[in-house]
Amino acid sequence: MNFISILSNNVLISALIAWAIAQALKVPLEYLHTKKVNWALLLSPGGMPSSHSALVSAGAHAIGLVQGFDTPIFALSVILAIIVIYDATGIRRQAGKHAELINAIVLDIASGRAPEQEKQEKLREVLGHTPMEAIVGTILGILTAQIVWLLVSP
Repeated sequence: MNFISILSNNVLISALIAWAIAQALKVPLEYLHTKKVNWALLLSPGGMPSSHSALVSAGAHAIGLVQGFDTPIFALSVILAIIVIYDATGIRRQAGKHAELINAIVLDIASGRAPEQEKQEKLREVLGHTPMEAIVGTILGILTAQIVWLLVSP
């Protein structure tokens, strides 16, 4: 196996393109919401749309297109996609809510203490996704895999 064969792997290409599109969409969507450009979102987890959902759904859909939707490898890819999407919307989302609460507590404590307490590092609050963010990422992933399939299939 060489590097060229990796570049011709349509499943991998579909998944990576879906991930990149989802990450790139976060910047303009955040701008529409906050009127601020945040280039750090290009490499950040969380936000709309879910790049995790886009990546795994594109991969699963592309596997179905290449190998067949009745194959064990497609079933396994769907199972793994469900786990990733569940994690993004459940566990990681809850971790974000905990970080938000801890940050509020730190601000309360800091307001009654010496100024150096205000320099406490703020925890990241957006670690996971809302169900809507995951749904949009999943749809984006499936559409990307379908378009790549249509463009490269014989």
